[in-house]
Amino acid sequence: MEIVYVYTKIRSEFGRQCNFSDRPAELHADILPDPTLAENFIEKNPVDVFVQVSKDMSEHEVNTERFKSETRGINHVEGGWPKDINANDLEHTIRYRKKVEKDENYVYTIMQLGSLMEHCVKQNNAINIYEEYFEDKGKYVERVEEPSTAKTINVFSDPNEIKRTVSHLSWHPDQGRKLAISYCCLEFQRAADNMSYDSYIWDLDNPNKHEMVIKPVSPLLCLEYNPKDSHILAGGCYNGQMGYWDTRKGSQAVEMPAIELGHRDPVYKIIWLQSKTGTECFSASTDGQVLWWDIRKLSEPVERLVLDVTKKDNPDIAYGAVSLEFESTMPTKFMVGTEQGAIILGNRKGKLPAEKIVTTFTGHHGPVYAVQRNPFYPKNFLTVGDWTVRIWSEDIRDSSIIWTKYHMSKLTDGCWSPIRPSVFFTTKLDGTVDTWDLLFKHSEPALSIKVCDEPLYSLRIQDNGRLLACGSFLGTTTLLEFSSGLCTYQKNEKSLANAMFERETKRERILEARQREMRVKERVKSEQEKVVERKEDEEETIEYKIEQAEKTFFETIEQERERFEIEAEKVDDREKTLSEEEEEMDDY
Repeated sequence: MEIVYVYTKIRSEFGRQCNFSDRPAELHADILPDPTLAENFIEKNPVDVFVQVSKDMSEHEVNTERFKSETRGINHVEGGWPKDINANDLEHTIRYRKKVEKDENYVYTIMQLGSLMEHCVKQNNAINIYEEYFEDKGKYVERVEEPSTAKTINVFSDPNEIKRTVSHLSWHPDQGRKLAISYCCLEFQRAADNMSYDSYIWDLDNPNKHEMVIKPVSPLLCLEYNPKDSHILAGGCYNGQMGYWDTRKGSQAVEMPAIELGHRDPVYKIIWLQSKTGTECFSASTDGQVLWWDIRKLSEPVERLVLDVTKKDNPDIAYGAVSLEFESTMPTKFMVGTEQGAIILGNRKGKLPAEKIVTTFTGHHGPVYAVQRNPFYPKNFLTVGDWTVRIWSEDIRDSSIIWTKYHMSKLTDGCWSPIRPSVFFTTKLDGTVDTWDLLFKHSEPALSIKVCDEPLYSLRIQDNGRLLACGSFLGTTTLLEFSSGLCTYQKNEKSLANAMFERETKRERILEARQREMRVKERVKSEQEKVVERKEDEEETIEYKIEQAEKTFFETIEQERERFEIEAEKVDDREKTLSEEEEEMDDY
């Protein structure tokens, strides 16, 4: 169906019709120039005229207001009981519950609330149509020939005016959604009087503002999440005290032992132990002590160990502890990195303090800033100190099995990748994070990233191996995200890494046996030379004694001869005297 509407108008309403025609030009007016009008104008010479061809544009910026989000938790407790019912009394609550269940309105109310609850439960259990059900099938991914990369995704800065060094980092045990950062001035006697003692907990989704403040009595050198209870953190202070915090109870420490019962030097490391209660931990300090604690009773340490390698339990010659290591799969063993460059292997089963120190590994020229066992091969462990990284095996105690070259800048921290057994990370004083892949090459890192211009002092890898947090000298914590090649388990990587560690261990055993043989040969040779020298000395001694005996013999004979001659002269004189006396008697 076509709709047509016709507009109509009378011809007279259009006006007079225009008729156009051609005709020549006509002059209607002629105005002559007036010279007096020129006096009103000022001549300018030269005259510049600027002509802009393009259109004039204006720029305007608008900053929107920043939205600040806060995450708050709520603790639900049992409530709703009448005033005359004691909620803690089991008999009262059971009796009241039975009384309510007999009420007629109870069933009706439950039926109404049940429908609402069922709707909510069904919403929570709704199926995600975009969910990938076979993610694990691609767990083993072939190595892709593409360069390893990393990018910065977040930066957490110290909110105080006086910037402090990031001394320690700890990831939240529940998927690493939060990051606990401790701040402390590590320069001796350089801390300002008005410097803040606070440390902070940051949420990865809100890097603009910290989620919670941790307020210690002294600056924190370490702050560690409890792996069993994510609300509890243990921290070690600069004044030697140790304490723990509960995020549900505020920013202040729940309990701290007396200062005379703790360490005498700063507490550099705290690690939670694998226990049923999840309340045990141990700490290390440069005062040469390792103390075991139970946060349920912090009046005194549960156990104390003096790091005296001579096993005489002498605190005056004890090694200062800088780093600690504990592997949950080996609950009786622990390792301590010392200021003197030695790594002490300890055993908690020892009854005496001397039995707890099993052996020592020596290979660094300065403090051992990091000690960590390989998560896939616990008998192989990593140490970071001076200008190099060393990988050791418990079977070889004289030397490390793998070591990196000596760098131009000192190394400050290091850790293994939790996903790949052959990858580890290190930080340096030049602000660089190095990623090493031992299956790729040993001579240089697979990826080196310049994070900042100031020195880096700490790092911590997330459990999924993708995010790495590194802290700097000026209190800046940078969050790096690695490419999939560095955080994805490669096919046959575990067997290849095992073969590499076994090969290097075997090589060190061969070299150690060869050196032992050379030392034995040198010892035998030196003993033979000593025997020859002893024989020569004995022969020379015998000849010397014979010469001395002959000399003494001839001297004795000469002395006897001289004595006989003197006695003979005396006899002759006596005989001569007697003969003269006889002659005188005859004459008389």
